[in-house]
Amino acid sequence: MMDLQRLRIYRAVVAAGSIQGAAANLGYTPSAVSQQVAALSRETGLALVGKAGRGIEPTDAGLELVAAAERLFGELAEVEARVSDLREGRAGSLSMAYFTSAAMAWIPGIVRRVLAEHPRLRLDLRVLEMPTGEGEHVDVEVLVGSRDFAAPPGFHSHHLLDEPYVAVLPQNHPLAGRDEVDLAELAGERWIAHDSEESWCVINLHRAAVSAGFSPPYSVRTANHPTAIAFVAAGIGIAVMPRLCTIDLPAGVAGVTVTNPTPTRSIHLMVRRAVESSPAVQLVVGGLLSHARTASEGSAGSANESQRSPNYLGLAEFGEP
Repeated sequence: MMDLQRLRIYRAVVAAGSIQGAAANLGYTPSAVSQQVAALSRETGLALVGKAGRGIEPTDAGLELVAAAERLFGELAEVEARVSDLREGRAGSLSMAYFTSAAMAWIPGIVRRVLAEHPRLRLDLRVLEMPTGEGEHVDVEVLVGSRDFAAPPGFHSHHLLDEPYVAVLPQNHPLAGRDEVDLAELAGERWIAHDSEESWCVINLHRAAVSAGFSPPYSVRTANHPTAIAFVAAGIGIAVMPRLCTIDLPAGVAGVTVTNPTPTRSIHLMVRRAVESSPAVQLVVGGLLSHARTASEGSAGSANESQRSPNYLGLAEFGEP
């Protein structure tokens, strides 16, 4: 088995850019650091450093080894933190990832309730617009994916809802007073993108537009729906986005239901099997299922009703004030 201490020392050498720098950072002598790097090279059978002028530099193999070590040490840190929680009698930890509109509408209220019951819980919460990659998964993840999304090994997935899209228009737009608008009627507008081209949200919208006979002519590209809505409010153009993104539209902006066809996005919940029975995770899952159920019921109403009603967010059902 590879010696982890030698691996840590080599990682410090790569980070510092020299044997001397790593030695100073670690409190070792340069000779001791050099010996440990040489021992690791013999142990792995890899050339880990090469000459660079009067100094040294990591080889390509060495850089790959350090990249793998970063993932390993990150996982070890997580294990050590969980052991510390258990030893100190803390409630443990909860890591979550989610996209922006879910973060704004659902997550704060759920986390508030979780902390009310588990005040010593250690949190790691983050917004991720694209799903986590292999080896990066957290305890609970809310993500947008294909309708038949399946969780990787070690996780359970739950389909939360298929959410319709809404046209976001300037208040003085000729279509703003309508209850609904055919997607094809928006073909000639100046379009504002609310997400990246690689996101499922934009992919779903593009497919719907193509089926309606056009490709969305984006003039402005933004990374999130609040920014896109700000451009709409300024009268720059229109945007089409999932209903959850339109629950708190500013003055001067209107939401109109899109039909023929209605684009939809599929929202899923992914839970790590090892923690799914913990009380905190069960609270999170219960809260998300409640929100999704209420959002599904609210989608039967108009876009404007969803913007006005707090129950669209699941707040009333989940015990929010």
